[in-house]
Amino acid sequence: MSQADTAIRILDAAEVLFAERGFTETSLRTITSTARVNLAAVNYHFGSKKELIQAVFERFLTPFTLELNRKLEPYQQTKEPIEVDRLLHSLYGAVLSSMTVQGRNPQRFMRLLGLAYTQHQGHLRRFIVARYGNSYRAFAGLLKNALPELDPSTFYWRLYFMLGATIFSLSSFDAIEAILREDFGARSNLQETLGKLVPVATAMLMAPTVDTDIDSKKTK
Repeated sequence: MSQADTAIRILDAAEVLFAERGFTETSLRTITSTARVNLAAVNYHFGSKKELIQAVFERFLTPFTLELNRKLEPYQQTKEPIEVDRLLHSLYGAVLSSMTVQGRNPQRFMRLLGLAYTQHQGHLRRFIVARYGNSYRAFAGLLKNALPELDPSTFYWRLYFMLGATIFSLSSFDAIEAILREDFGARSNLQETLGKLVPVATAMLMAPTVDTDIDSKKTK
């Protein structure tokens, strides 16, 4: 087995196990056993568990950000705000097209991304910001220009509400689609589902700003 093949086997095993069990719950020993390599191979190729986690994300994020940058480039050439739904179509399209070409599983990536938020992985956030921060800022900047009426705090929360809905919808797609088939006799696929998500996420981002004090809404 070549060194490249060994690294790929380790990454493949880590990707599946991290998505299924979480980062903290998955030991290097479990990964090496699944990949049928020894612990020294992980240390040789990646150095540590943290760097292995980063490498798993890199396999998803590098092709994704390249594709997203390609889709956003025409929008960055104009001074006019771009419609929110067009930006979301670009975002979701980049997820599907980049991962399909690479043979990556979008649902698994979304599970990993969700875990990155729910399990504290400070090193991973720093890695993503350092490596892919420019792409994130380009997208967020275009989106902010399309929503000039939102103050920074409201924009921040709505951006993460939208990302949360996206991560949940994709990471849980198999279970949600199974319920759809059982309860409604209908079927869907990821592309169709993301198409349905675009107007909902757009409405979420563009909703009027209202009083957010829940206590003030109580009936006296």
